[in-house]
Amino acid sequence: MAQDTEQQASGGVLPVDDEGFVIDTEDCEERETAYRERGTSRPITVVGNPVLHKECKDVTAFDDELAQLVADMFASQRTAEGVGLAANQIGVDLKVFVYDCMDDEGRRHVGAICNPVLREVPADRRQLDESNEGCLSVPTAYAELARPDYAEVTGQDEKGNPVKVRGTGYFSRCLQHETDHLYGYLYIDRLSKRDRKDALRQMEEGTPRYPVVPND
Repeated sequence: MAQDTEQQASGGVLPVDDEGFVIDTEDCEERETAYRERGTSRPITVVGNPVLHKECKDVTAFDDELAQLVADMFASQRTAEGVGLAANQIGVDLKVFVYDCMDDEGRRHVGAICNPVLREVPADRRQLDESNEGCLSVPTAYAELARPDYAEVTGQDEKGNPVKVRGTGYFSRCLQHETDHLYGYLYIDRLSKRDRKDALRQMEEGTPRYPVVPND
């Protein structure tokens, strides 16, 4: 049975289910709006920027500065029309990501995770999904990438409280994709050389629909 605790706009505690996973599907519009309206949209860093290609630093200070970063990330995510955004995608070397993502059952998930760690997928949940994947840091490019269609992530919320998040289908892909970012991996790093080259070609030929930070 879930705890009778409601997420507040200032960053309260999300309720959890009987297994201790956060219930991030309630009051999504209100929570996302509250985050976003306190934030300032920032341009997106793209592949080749050094901050994207190394493991980020752990979050150790759960303070007003972190709260503002999370708000800025929600604002940036909305501007870029993304479903997930890692801190290094706006040039910040910290292990935190935000998400506003639908799962394959049509449920919307909204939240933020600091210091995420992907848990090993149980053997009975290791069904691979070979759907297309894209990335705000590789704008206009897409490629098929096999990932488990179920994921569990542990970490902390922006107040430092321990959290567990799980997702299926598209939301599972989002959790894996964003956690990868914070350890220095882009989805194109998991492609074959041929597919990676094709994704970079797509990026070169396309025009981003949102502001990006050009690489020197």
